Amino acid sequence: MLSLIRTAALAAALPSILLAQSGPPMTVSSNAGQIRIEKLASLEFPWAVAPLPDGRLLVTEKPGRLRIFADGQLSAPVSGVPKTSYNESKVEQGGLLDVIADPNFAQNRRIYFSFSEPAEKQSPNQKEPGDKRFGEFIDLTDNMLAGGAVARATLDGSQLKDVEVIWRQDPKTIGRGHFGNRMAFAPDGSLFVTSGERMRFEPAQDPKSTLGKVMRIGADGKAEIFSSGHRNMLAIAIQPAGTVWVLEMGPLGGDELNLVERGGNYGWPIVSEGMNYDKSPIPAHKTRPEFKAPLKTWTPVISPSGALFYTGSLFPWKGDLIAGGLSSQAIIRLTLDGKTVKNEERLNMGRRMRDVVQASDGAILAVTDDKQGELLRLTPAKGVTRD
Repeated sequence: MLSLIRTAALAAALPSILLAQSGPPMTVSSNAGQIRIEKLASLEFPWAVAPLPDGRLLVTEKPGRLRIFADGQLSAPVSGVPKTSYNESKVEQGGLLDVIADPNFAQNRRIYFSFSEPAEKQSPNQKEPGDKRFGEFIDLTDNMLAGGAVARATLDGSQLKDVEVIWRQDPKTIGRGHFGNRMAFAPDGSLFVTSGERMRFEPAQDPKSTLGKVMRIGADGKAEIFSSGHRNMLAIAIQPAGTVWVLEMGPLGGDELNLVERGGNYGWPIVSEGMNYDKSPIPAHKTRPEFKAPLKTWTPVISPSGALFYTGSLFPWKGDLIAGGLSSQAIIRLTLDGKTVKNEERLNMGRRMRDVVQASDGAILAVTDDKQGELLRLTPAKGVTRD
């Protein structure tokens, strides 16, 4: 559930990092045939990748670095990124998180990114109270008051200009993870943001809190709660017609695929298909029909992170929902028929998959969750053999 402990990245001061050579190409089997896995670069705990219209890629690293991959090279960190609450000495879910290009990036050079933001004022008396339902999964020494935030900025060469925070989780909380903070643009230009419940059992059902919610930020900048009753959503994808889907991590079992509707309440923590970490039971969705039930659940879990609806032609997957899996170490492909999941396929990647996106040519780009993480490109193998 929690990430591994990190150490400082020695490569952060280098002006550029050359394309990482990964040796012979690897392949993975799929129903569409063999798929080639090409390693493009090495990064420290990458969290998100975002293609730009000119072919460059933006990549975030949790310790607080935004990089640009172009022409086979990974840039030095882009300047102007705000300070995050990332702590080098602790198990950490926060840091620099998602990144996404404005739909009109070619004209305005604007990007959006999310991060865990420390509160301006920190009290020395703050203390993590713990919760027996999480067992050993809470670091009782973590007393940082922080919350997720979304900012926008203009990308000017290797620096960010006019950085402006446009949304913050409310309230900020002490310690723990589950920031969420995945983002996706809808066809109408509105920005959807997943807001995790910060490992608390109250805010997802609290209409005054933005924790445990899907947020919608309109083109006019106004933020609203779109849906509630969510847990830890690290994957969001929007169909071309505008339908919003999220995948969220359940507790001990019960990962969920949800079709998100305005005003919908998805039941956390009142109902779940999983148990608490101390094995205490949680009522199932069928016991409370007033809450919207997931369209699919997973036990054992897949730990979904990052998702897209495939619109390309390189693979025969048009319209399919593709998601990364952390604990499952897989890329999960779901074929949908309206609100029904007709088929599931897993590409066994042998790596914790943190994010997946589609490149302009239809290739799948991905990053892996590791101190020695990878930026990967997936294409049809065309005769390449497994190493």
